[in-house]
Amino acid sequence: MPAAPRTLTLPAPAKLNRMLHIVGRRQDGYHELQTLFQIIDLCDYLSITLRQDGVIELITPMDGVAHADNLIVRAATLLQQASGTPLGASIMIEKHLPMGGGLGGGSSNAATVLKGLNRLWQLGLSDTTLAELGITLGADVPVFIHGRSAWAEGVGEQLTPITLDTPWFVVIHPHVSVSTRKVFQDPELTRDSHPITMARALQGGAPEWRNDCEAIVKKRYPPIAEALDWLAQYAPSQLTGTGACLFAAFDSQQAAQAVAAELTGQHWHAWVARGLNTSPLQDALGC
Repeated sequence: MPAAPRTLTLPAPAKLNRMLHIVGRRQDGYHELQTLFQIIDLCDYLSITLRQDGVIELITPMDGVAHADNLIVRAATLLQQASGTPLGASIMIEKHLPMGGGLGGGSSNAATVLKGLNRLWQLGLSDTTLAELGITLGADVPVFIHGRSAWAEGVGEQLTPITLDTPWFVVIHPHVSVSTRKVFQDPELTRDSHPITMARALQGGAPEWRNDCEAIVKKRYPPIAEALDWLAQYAPSQLTGTGACLFAAFDSQQAAQAVAAELTGQHWHAWVARGLNTSPLQDALGC
């Protein structure tokens, strides 16, 4: 039997919300959602090295985030405590996904840590078990654990794997950070969208493929409204999650690249990304 690896370098992909409806608010303050998650090939990358001394070390800290508050550290510590392992890990991150961008970067980082350490520590836990741990870190963590495009309900944890079209996307970050908490606490946020079926959602197009957070975010963050209007010149544009990132779909890589090239010299950052139905993390781990 080959020796277990001591270091894994793994992707932590982004997601887009192709639609996001808020259908209610629970007594605990969380919101009931309906959304379509699609994985894209824009990723952070984490290198995770096994330690024998039980220490959880983040070698590349993030500005403005305390060590103990970082989702990478919290995920590793949670799995260590839940499994009872005496092992630890040193973790490095090559960061590409913006913080507060609505791309799920922090949740994806946490999911990659959980799945990577499950392999390095040879715990043998199922994705279902890892997702049950992950939901305590963030509502988006389970979709990255399972690694499939999905229809999601509840707070985003009730997942049904689906197959979406896989266009090319232009994704724009207007260099502002949006607080998810503030958006969901906003008194003007609409919380009464009528629930729809998954089948109806998968038909695509307006009015189903909309984001109920978009009106509030555009009002509170003018640079996002400006970017949405600019991108809408080329294709229907939409916010992902609570923002700040927004996107539009294109039929070809060339068409997406041509639009992204128009942003040269602009005060926004743009990526061209491919829609996926299976996470590159699944592929990297051979799942």
